[in-house]
Amino acid sequence: MAIETRNTFMQRDVFLGVVFALLAALGFSAKAILVKLAYLASNVDAVTLLALRMVFSVPFFIAVVVWLRRHEAAPLNTHDRLLVLGLGLVGYYLSSFLDFLGLQYISAGLERLILFLYPTLTVIFSAVLYRRAIGRKVIAAMALSYAGIALVFWHDVGIHPGDVVLMGAGLVFASTVSYAVYLVGAGHAITRIGALRFTAYAMMVASAACVLQFVVMRPLSALDLPVSVYQYSIAMALFSTVLPVFLLSFAIRRIGSGSTSLIGTVGPVSTIYMGYLFLNELVSVLQIAGSALVLCGVLLISLNSKKEAA
Repeated sequence: MAIETRNTFMQRDVFLGVVFALLAALGFSAKAILVKLAYLASNVDAVTLLALRMVFSVPFFIAVVVWLRRHEAAPLNTHDRLLVLGLGLVGYYLSSFLDFLGLQYISAGLERLILFLYPTLTVIFSAVLYRRAIGRKVIAAMALSYAGIALVFWHDVGIHPGDVVLMGAGLVFASTVSYAVYLVGAGHAITRIGALRFTAYAMMVASAACVLQFVVMRPLSALDLPVSVYQYSIAMALFSTVLPVFLLSFAIRRIGSGSTSLIGTVGPVSTIYMGYLFLNELVSVLQIAGSALVLCGVLLISLNSKKEAA
């Protein structure tokens, strides 16, 4: 009876982990759609929209920090504070800002696929930092991923001016580089500080940077926006920032980071089809083929990383 009960709890944990991972992937994917909808609703710019997203999301992370302080008495030391500050600025502020800028020029589908290249960049940065050789299988997987991006890029060039698409793709790729740098450094910080605690502090740092950027670069009159922009910003904060971050943490706790990352591959596909439903973005054969190549490449890299970790 005890063994059956334990097996039941394990199966339930696995099921919940899969559900949480799927919901997190869908939440993160919906961000690009909400950003594009906000841009279509008014002439709001990236600086203002990013500040609104962070203003509406930061109270939840402050609440997490307050709750954690009651249960974790040890304060952060100077080294940990510098880690949180640096990684929060690189991983959440700079990456988000470049992403929001890029979304002004390219489709939501292309944006999500470019962002999804972060495992390939993480492999490269880790290889350089830790002097590890990159295997042939991983190189082939990376080639698949970038060939897929080239196809989707070609699809977007057929719809929008080439220089505009190039600018947007460049900004989003720079965002991906920033996020990959964050991931390489975050492993050490999370081990020292804890995933939930580190994320909450890093988001607070990023939120402060986004609000400060708005105060310096924009007048208060920039907040005179349609109600719909505020609605999209609140939805972005809740469903594409706060909830996915916590759901991802819960999923990793139940099924591990490897399985969670593999389930996350539904993200780019869901963005493409959400773009079709909500933004009237075209879904072409080139886009489907490119998406398949990117997903295959990332899956192969993720599986290889999981095998190496094991």
